[in-house]
Amino acid sequence: MVTDSSYIRQIKQGSTGPEIGAFFDFDGTLIEGYSAAEFIKKRILSGEMGLGELLETLKTPFRQDVDEETFSEMFADFARCMIGQSEEEVRAQWWELFYARIARRMFFEGYQIVRAHIAAGHTVVIASSATRYQIEPLADEYGINHILSTRLQIRRGVFNGQLDGGALWGENKAAAVREFAAANNIDLGASYGYANGVEDIAFLAATGQPRAVNPHPHLRARAVEEGWPVLEFAQRKRASVKSIAGTIGAYSAMTATMLAGMTYNRFYNEPRRAADMVGAIGSELGLAIAGIKVNIVNEHKLWEHRPAVFVLNHQSKLDFFIFYNIIRRELTGVVKKEAQNVPIIGPFLKMAEMSFLDRSNTQRAIEALQPAVDRLKRGLSVAISPEGTRSYTPKVGKFKKGAFHIARQAGVPIVPVVIRNAGELMWREDQVMRAGTVDICVLDAIDVSQWADDELDERIAEVRQLFVDTLENWPEAAAGYQPPVAQLVGGHGGGQS
Repeated sequence: MVTDSSYIRQIKQGSTGPEIGAFFDFDGTLIEGYSAAEFIKKRILSGEMGLGELLETLKTPFRQDVDEETFSEMFADFARCMIGQSEEEVRAQWWELFYARIARRMFFEGYQIVRAHIAAGHTVVIASSATRYQIEPLADEYGINHILSTRLQIRRGVFNGQLDGGALWGENKAAAVREFAAANNIDLGASYGYANGVEDIAFLAATGQPRAVNPHPHLRARAVEEGWPVLEFAQRKRASVKSIAGTIGAYSAMTATMLAGMTYNRFYNEPRRAADMVGAIGSELGLAIAGIKVNIVNEHKLWEHRPAVFVLNHQSKLDFFIFYNIIRRELTGVVKKEAQNVPIIGPFLKMAEMSFLDRSNTQRAIEALQPAVDRLKRGLSVAISPEGTRSYTPKVGKFKKGAFHIARQAGVPIVPVVIRNAGELMWREDQVMRAGTVDICVLDAIDVSQWADDELDERIAEVRQLFVDTLENWPEAAAGYQPPVAQLVGGHGGGQS
């Protein structure tokens, strides 16, 4: 048994190049459960699916004991839901559904493994019985360029409810993988396969390094029989009562500390001392109650250059607790305009001299950054996420220019602060904190004073790449956090176990 960090290291240290394929099933392998279930749920809640259609759908759920022809017939029922819609309409629906419901189902271990294969130069492919419209949003987030999926017929610009060929189920999926490998000069004998269902035995057997992921009991039995390694990903469970209680306690602690700080300021008129007290005590107490620890690599770099603009990749509502917890004092920031109207939090943010950003108005957003420049010149540091919003996955979003303009105008450096896993403990749209350890790496300060205007885009892209590279090549010797447990159990799999 080895942890996923060891497994990922083995991928990176193994054979490299595009002739090595990494083929991933989608439902149950890269995400927990079935994406189609969210589609059906949406149709029920919107009234688009009546009782009769629902009962018919439930008669033939996603079973494990059907052959290719039967599954294609079942899938045709699903395809009929899209009759009369254009490809653009269906694609837009699935993108919306991905961000609203499906992204929270992603296995973080799967993301790490996909990125390891990409880093090794492998040809990464999602092979699934789902449609490409279900898969495209996640593939885009993960940086996967190839999708093998069940195709739908389009006639006169709209879907007609029929399949274009058979569903990629069972032997059909294995055949599609072999065909893709032959067309792209991929050595299947040296390639990896990842799947969870018994219907994927033929697909896995087509690859030289099959991996059973959270496998169905029959697939698990076959994996043991064949000596295939088994990867166990942590289930994306609903929040426990303990987590809910911890979250309530964390917010209560921060709220109480904010009230105490504002009361102190009312009596002594020392807003900066009050804000620093809230940031240090409130964040420490709140994280402790939630059961969240913070492990910092290169912590000394947080103090080498003050004032500075601390740039953080934005993953979670936890980030508010995190940046106060690690930067501690003489800190302000840039937050969305809506926050100033939140009871207790809004008045505290004003006392802490936060800049409120109106993201709907570019000119006002630029104007809102000027006070941050003034505060930097007074000796305060600024924390800001150049992505502008929380990400749905660990992928680092495009960096906006605001943080860099602020640093240049104030004559202070940029200090990159890379957060690896806050989104695992509290997903973007989640309301509950889960206990665990947040891993942080502070990079060297960057002098932006000599950056020319015409090279700004290129320079900012280089800073973003530092985040990407750090996340994919974490300094493990110094890290206390281990990525989500994806244990590799048994089998030989080409020496990977």
